[in-house]
Amino acid sequence: MWGGIIGLIIQLISGAVGGNIAGSAMKQYSLGTVGNSIAGLIGGGVGAQIIGALVGGGTGTDLAGGGGLDIGAIVGQIASGGVGGGVLMVIVGLIKQAMGGGKVA
Repeated sequence: MWGGIIGLIIQLISGAVGGNIAGSAMKQYSLGTVGNSIAGLIGGGVGAQIIGALVGGGTGTDLAGGGGLDIGAIVGQIASGGVGGGVLMVIVGLIKQAMGGGKVA
C-alpha cells in the first residue's frame, strides 16, 4: 500500500474533504454533506491508490530511512485523495441527476 495505514488514513480524510469541496463548488451535483463525505472517502481511497500506481508512488520508506513517510509522499497522498474524492463525488452526482434525482440548486 502507498504509505501503509497512515497513508490510507490521509487519503481517506483528504478524499472526504475533496468530496465536500467539490460538492460546495458544484451544487447541482452535491449529495449533501454526508453523501459528499461518503463518496469522497471511497474516491479518496481508491483514487489515491490508482494515481499512486500510475505515477509509481512507493511506500516512501526508501527516502524516509525506513521509518515512514516523507513530505513528498504525504503531499502526494493529500492531493490524489482530494482529487479522487472530488471526482467520484461528481460522478455519483451526475448519475443521481441522470436517474431523476433532480437538481439541488
